Amino acid sequence: MSRAVAMKRINKRFGAVQANRDVDLSVQAGTVHGIVGENGAGKSTLMSILYGFYEADSGEIEVEGKLVRIRGAHEAIALGIGMVHQHFMLVENLSALDNVMLGAEPSWRLDVARAQVRQKLDVLMRQSGLKVDLDALVQDLPVGERQRLEILKTLYRGARILILDEPTAVLTPQETDALFDTLRTLRERGTTILLITHKLKEIMALCDVVTVMRAGAVVLDCAIADTSIDALAQAMVGRRVQIGREAAADGVAAATRGAVLLEAKGLRCSDALGIARLTDVSLTLRAGEIVGIAGVSGNGQSELLEVLSGMLTPSGGELNLHGERFTPTHWLTPAAARRLRLAHVPEDRHRRGLVLPFMAWESAALGYHDRPRYSLRGWMRRAAMHADTAAMMERYDVRPRNALLRSSKFSGGNQQKLVLAREALPEPKVLLVGQPTRGVDIGAIEFIHGRLRAMRDAGGALLVVSSELDEILALADRVLVMDRGRIVGELPIDACSERALGLLMGGAQQAVAA
Repeated sequence: MSRAVAMKRINKRFGAVQANRDVDLSVQAGTVHGIVGENGAGKSTLMSILYGFYEADSGEIEVEGKLVRIRGAHEAIALGIGMVHQHFMLVENLSALDNVMLGAEPSWRLDVARAQVRQKLDVLMRQSGLKVDLDALVQDLPVGERQRLEILKTLYRGARILILDEPTAVLTPQETDALFDTLRTLRERGTTILLITHKLKEIMALCDVVTVMRAGAVVLDCAIADTSIDALAQAMVGRRVQIGREAAADGVAAATRGAVLLEAKGLRCSDALGIARLTDVSLTLRAGEIVGIAGVSGNGQSELLEVLSGMLTPSGGELNLHGERFTPTHWLTPAAARRLRLAHVPEDRHRRGLVLPFMAWESAALGYHDRPRYSLRGWMRRAAMHADTAAMMERYDVRPRNALLRSSKFSGGNQQKLVLAREALPEPKVLLVGQPTRGVDIGAIEFIHGRLRAMRDAGGALLVVSSELDEILALADRVLVMDRGRIVGELPIDACSERALGLLMGGAQQAVAA
């Protein structure tokens, strides 16, 4: 079997940080090759060098047997290399068709160009199994279809080597299965796929070979048949990692379920098109418990978090929080939520949790900037903000520990830990958490889960929404299942399994009271 890519003795430094250290990578043509490692291990930097975003300080790259120098993405594309990024590179107010041909128009006449591109895309969609509504605006496409569009765009440009960076981070389980079917089809047709992901189950299910990186260097390179999830996790972190329910047994015993801290009754809301997103949703959160919300993304979980955190006013229902009652005519606000010791870690850390151009200390003060410790008659107390941010970074292992670094420069896992640290600092009694470990490496998952359990054990009430059933099963004391805006089932954790939750998510079982 011929080699599609060979990277030899690759080194890359950013200031004091050695991102890649004498990295060797060999990828056989027509295979799916996984690349895993903790946030900051150097895997994305390595792939960015292959795609021309960065140029290595030293080392060699061979593509399909030829020694090459890649000084930009245009040169990578010319060599048959395509990359699909974790955050899509699409123009939302253009159609899918126009996004594909943008910058690669075959004719100066748009009508002729569109006809030619459509014809070629029709062939590619039949061959690959990728199906996209070419006439729809990108902003109207669901996430899974946007990703198929990104892959289609690379294939249109002639990609024979496809790099995917965290491709399932925002996909539902069904969309993930569909993506994997597509990738297997592409592999059968001879496409070489490099897959960057934190999800080791996906590596085991899809890949032929895996490379593990730690601290900028390769620490393991082997066939999938010769390894296991436990071995990969240990290679990534350098020690044994526990992230299932057994991890809870190593900590302090959970506090006994106490008083009701939050109670919601009959919540209803609709979107801008009048489509019901929440229908008669009722729930309670008690001190000393983690309640998990399971369900396929898009079934009302996001709206529930926004309503409970004061970001969205419902059309009906009521909320009781620490003895205060709220109705749609006088609903909870985010400021009132903080006053009542309710904190919220949003699902989308980039859009709702951080201001990416802000420095870390500024993002760490968001929403809490009017605390007396941070503000004196309207003047910011920067020294206090800097000191608290340094303490947050130390306690929550945010790397690098640089409060002056822009929020955008931290890896996804460290951004998530920064947001969680900010919301946990005031010691809230109720914490709402959306997708706590989306796009986060296994070591950071272990750390975040440990912090959430510690908050519960200290008497807090936590509501955790996650599209990962493994995460719900690892964290929750009881589980609510949502489907089409309703809570369709409730189970104590002892009665939960992926099968039981899957049946409830699919509407094939009656609700079970906790």
